[in-house]
Amino acid sequence: MELLKNFIHIFLHLEESLAFVIQSYGVWTYALLFFIIFCETGLVVTPFLPGDSLLFAAGAFSSMGALKLSSCFFLLTGAAILGDTFNYWIGRLIGPKIFTEKQARYLNRKHLEKTHQFYETYGGKTIIIARFVPIIRTFAPFVAGIGNMTYFKFITYNVIGGILWIAVCLFSGYFFGNLPFVKKHFSMVILVIIFISMIPPLIEILKERRRHSVELKKK
Repeated sequence: MELLKNFIHIFLHLEESLAFVIQSYGVWTYALLFFIIFCETGLVVTPFLPGDSLLFAAGAFSSMGALKLSSCFFLLTGAAILGDTFNYWIGRLIGPKIFTEKQARYLNRKHLEKTHQFYETYGGKTIIIARFVPIIRTFAPFVAGIGNMTYFKFITYNVIGGILWIAVCLFSGYFFGNLPFVKKHFSMVILVIIFISMIPPLIEILKERRRHSVELKKK
């Protein structure tokens, strides 16, 4: 319980936590950021890591000169692309076996099912769109591997999605993270970012349910 409280505190006060890391570890901060982004996108057991908000915070610190923007962009883009690639191959190699088990020990089947719904709506473009949706982005490459999407098709969407995701979140933080209002209400801004990112999948799920109910009534 104490661990959960500490995680929530870090999550809601990323600006304080990141400032402490930068002051304490200097250049090793880049390695930590790389590791977190890689794990959030590359490991299906860590969808809870703060991807969007961490990138926004990194952008804000880059605008203050505490981090180098170009280094953050290239390193974290690499982390996002490598993470999805690793996740894809895990899904390709062991995913089918895990997905057929009624109770996967470390996986949330509801998250997998929601990701399948995304694929039904958007097809391969899910790899790009899911980048901007917490949890879904962690499971999308895994499900792509399970579904035997060709690697060429996957890597194309992966690279485009990775570049767009890092650019949007990082540069948003760079240009807006140091505005007086944002600095004063940073925790609230982080929650708003999370809320906004959850709107598209919620809308699609509601649309899908409405279509399903209409089809049932027609039958």
